[in-house]
Amino acid sequence: MHRIHRPVSRVLAAGALSLALLSAGTAGSFAAQAKPSPAPSSAKPKPSPSKSTMSSISVKTNKTAVKAGDKVIFTGRTQGLKIGTPLVLQHENHGKWVPLRASVKVKNGSAYALTSKINTKGTEHLRIAAGKTHSPTVTVKVN
Repeated sequence: MHRIHRPVSRVLAAGALSLALLSAGTAGSFAAQAKPSPAPSSAKPKPSPSKSTMSSISVKTNKTAVKAGDKVIFTGRTQGLKIGTPLVLQHENHGKWVPLRASVKVKNGSAYALTSKINTKGTEHLRIAAGKTHSPTVTVKVN
């Protein structure tokens, strides 16, 4: 009877071990599925700031109406631009921004002052630009 007993006990032990491993694997699988998934966030991801959104230029003019050939002074401050960065006066021409021959560099304190003669009669839409960074548009009427 010892000879029959050994194979039976081995089969029973192997079966019990298999059942234990199978149960543990199934339980682990259920445990993995039982983890709560993170709730969807209603907050929109923030876009990473680009160089153009980190810098800005403000602008003011000393006159909003001039005669053709008169000088207009554009003043303002920059933020996020290095001292010495070139600033260019641009005007809108048929929907495109075209640089004019007036330029200046950012001074200590991030300020600038640019003087330009405006010769074209009509309403001029102007801005100050440094690369992809630009000021809001200002309007000057030229008679």
